[in-house]
Amino acid sequence: MTASLPLDVQQVFDRFITTEFTTVDARGRPICWPLTPYYRQGDPCIDVTTALGYPKKAQDARRNPKVSLLFSDPTGSGMEGPPQVLVQGIADVDARDLEANRVRYTREAVEKLPGSKDLLPPKPLQQFFSFYFTRLYIHVRPERVYVWPGGDPTSEPLLFDAHMEEVRSGHDEEPDAPHAGTEGREPVWDERMEQLGGLYPQAVLSLVAPDGFPFSVRVPISVDPASRRIRLGGGVLGVPVQPGLACITAHDHAPDFTWQRNFQVRGDLVEEDGDWVLVPQRMVGGLELPPVSKLQLYRMNTRKMMRFWRTAKKTRRELSA
Repeated sequence: MTASLPLDVQQVFDRFITTEFTTVDARGRPICWPLTPYYRQGDPCIDVTTALGYPKKAQDARRNPKVSLLFSDPTGSGMEGPPQVLVQGIADVDARDLEANRVRYTREAVEKLPGSKDLLPPKPLQQFFSFYFTRLYIHVRPERVYVWPGGDPTSEPLLFDAHMEEVRSGHDEEPDAPHAGTEGREPVWDERMEQLGGLYPQAVLSLVAPDGFPFSVRVPISVDPASRRIRLGGGVLGVPVQPGLACITAHDHAPDFTWQRNFQVRGDLVEEDGDWVLVPQRMVGGLELPPVSKLQLYRMNTRKMMRFWRTAKKTRRELSA
């Protein structure tokens, strides 16, 4: 259905540097991370990748192929006032030819993100970073596309759909799926969460909609350290919100992607005094490349790289089996 979408929506797929990719794990929790999208006008799918050293996104997508892609951060896209776009689709995990995937990734990553070239290790050393360069591709075939003109999530979105019955009715006609309720554990707190509402005045809320598809939207947020709550702003209007497991993802990057930062807070989404809040239960930091020297980057990520190397070896064995 991508070829029939408005041109500005297709341009978002092609020109955005990041998309917020959400899977649903075995516990029914939405897991959202920023990834780089790969799309050319008329392609049937939007592609994202994850490394062999951290394959969970692909493993979750293989187990439950209902995924979503949110395009909400236009930094570096060169687009003025683009729409915010949510794609709900079916994922196909491509691990059929890992060498071809590696070659494709090393080519496309530099084409898409030329500023990241200086962050890569020299070619003779890249063989020691196979846990990163060897890729699992995830092809996402859109089923339903929500478009908020001007990027305003408080407005009524336009719906583009592959299902004729939903085109006729103008809303989701999928039957309800089993829904993971809140866990009710004691909240936790981390100093980095206090960047929410300050350094990150907006972040991406991800939840699981009644039909089982993940649903994400960028919303204004604030934090209340005393009560250990993350409060959602008005952008939550129109979202199929219900109590349950959710996550909030914050990320930013340079326009040329010479640096990038990200983290995620997982917890219970609950209603309190008429407002929706996330009760945090875990903070997870991603693989980050902050604006520091290359030597500092290696020092910061050495332990992670060793863990990724071990995971990549395990993943290769599992794929071979």
